[in-house]
Parts: sequence; structure tokens; C-alpha cells
Amino acid sequence: MMTHFHIVTLFPDSIEPYLQSSILGKAREKGLVKVSYYDPKDYTTDKYGRVDRRPYGGGPGMVLEPDAILRAVEAALKKTGKLSRRRLDNEVLFFSTEGKVFDEPMAEKFSKKKHVIMICGRYEGIDARVQKILKAKLISVGPYVLTGGELPAATLVDAISRFVPGVLGKAESLEASRVSSPEVYTRPEVLVWKKKKYKVPPVLLTGNHAKIDEWRRKKRG
Repeated sequence: MMTHFHIVTLFPDSIEPYLQSSILGKAREKGLVKVSYYDPKDYTTDKYGRVDRRPYGGGPGMVLEPDAILRAVEAALKKTGKLSRRRLDNEVLFFSTEGKVFDEPMAEKFSKKKHVIMICGRYEGIDARVQKILKAKLISVGPYVLTGGELPAATLVDAISRFVPGVLGKAESLEASRVSSPEVYTRPEVLVWKKKKYKVPPVLLTGNHAKIDEWRRKKRG
């Protein structure tokens, strides 16, 4: 089953190079993953193509207007085959520091969706009515503020795609399906750097997979 990511963003060029490279690029070529972009500027009624407005109540910066964002999301929903946001094969995500922190179980859950729609904010954010109207799921990638939602979107596409069957070369490449550790080693067995020797942990050289798995579990804590 192909997973189709729909990204509403003012700056698709800021993330497309990453999403077309390496494993993700190959997955897209194979038709396992698809990425579509929706620029709010293409959906505004403003004759100058502006989508940023001054915030009510004052304050610094500009806020993205709701109309253009909602039309962009509606265009994405039309591509899913149905306009109903509540369909089980769709997921609409809205990035916010107030949202639930994105994690591995969430990535696996979203990978089972046919369509994942992500709304990327900019400037001071998006008019709050957008999230309320769409009843979009609030997602956070960490307790910090970024200049836009493009990096979070790329992060989700990467993490979710790893769970799409066929994207990774072998099923055992998934950390969840094998014993792994935060420490990995390769040749040479003894690394000499500035006259000091750094050795590979002896247990990894034994060939005893039971002991190696035990060592890895301890490293994972």
C-alpha cells in the first residue's frame, strides 16, 4: 500500500531536496511513497497573492490567513478521493508546540494511513480556526519553536516512511524488529587516532549472538 503525503507549505523547495534523496527518493521512484505540495498562495483570493495578515489584538509578526489554508487542505482532501476528513484512511496533522510529541509508535500508526496531510505554519503561525474547523491532530516534534513547519513535515515523512512495507531493504533494518544499541562499530578493529588506540568492544568480536544481544540490551538501558 502506498502512503501519500500531502504537505501544505509556502516553501516546498525548502524540503523537496531532502525528500527526493537517498532511501526516500528511491521509495518515491518505486511508488511506495508519494509527496504532493499545496502552496497557500495558489489558493488565496488576494489579487497580490498575499496570505499573511496582521494579527487581531496586535503583536509582532504576521499570521497566515485561514481561507487560503483551508482551500489548500480541501484540494488535498479531494485527491484522497473523498472530502470527508473523518475517513479512516486519512490523517490531518497540524504542527504546534502544544501538540502530542511525535514518537515511533505514532510513526508506525500513521504509516497505515493511505493519506497523511500536514499543515506547515510560518511567521507567527496560522489562524487558530483552521485547526478547529478541520479538527486536525496537534503534533509537536519537541519543546522548541522553529521558523516553520517544513522541518517537522520532513521529519514525519522520513519516520513514517520507514514503516511502509518495501521502503527499507530488509525488515530487520527497523530498530523495533531487532536488538540494537546506541553504539555501533565497524572496521578497523583498533582505531588509532592522535597516538591513542580505540578498540571495538570485545563482545562484538566473539560471534556469540546471545551475548551480543545481551550487551546491546544493556546499552539501550
